[in-house]
Amino acid sequence: MTDTFTIGKRLIPRNQLAFVEPYVATDPSPIQTSRSFQARVVLLNRDSILIEDSVTDFAVANRFLLLPEDQTAINPAIRFGVELFTPADGFRPSKPFCSRLRWRDLDGNDQSKLLLTSPEMVLEMITDGAPLADAPSAGSGQPAKSRRSKRPARGKSPTGP
Repeated sequence: MTDTFTIGKRLIPRNQLAFVEPYVATDPSPIQTSRSFQARVVLLNRDSILIEDSVTDFAVANRFLLLPEDQTAINPAIRFGVELFTPADGFRPSKPFCSRLRWRDLDGNDQSKLLLTSPEMVLEMITDGAPLADAPSAGSGQPAKSRRSKRPARGKSPTGP
């Protein structure tokens, strides 16, 4: 895993790339090219660059976290926040969005992206780096391991009183 991405002629530091999402050309497309763009890389400041890799291929090659429902790969090196999404009065989204992914750009401005994935799933992915489906189920009978170390109480020797 490198600290920079080379996209076309641009070198992009890993900590400036927020996510990768599918690119769908509109018809007629304003872009006249023979290249087959499949995804777009979105930077922290919302600038974007088209790439020929699919979202999944890019995510696997660069260890990004894939949100299958959104077909979006998020950069685990970015500090994201997650919010519940409820449309404001008069706003009629074209899709049933459930959550909002939030981050700050390099100028300190708030940025966000609406997602179809549940807020719980997004939060689990950005905190643990794995989807909820990979976590052990609550009814598995396996107790959760404590992360605390076992130290003797203050003033007591570990060998006796």
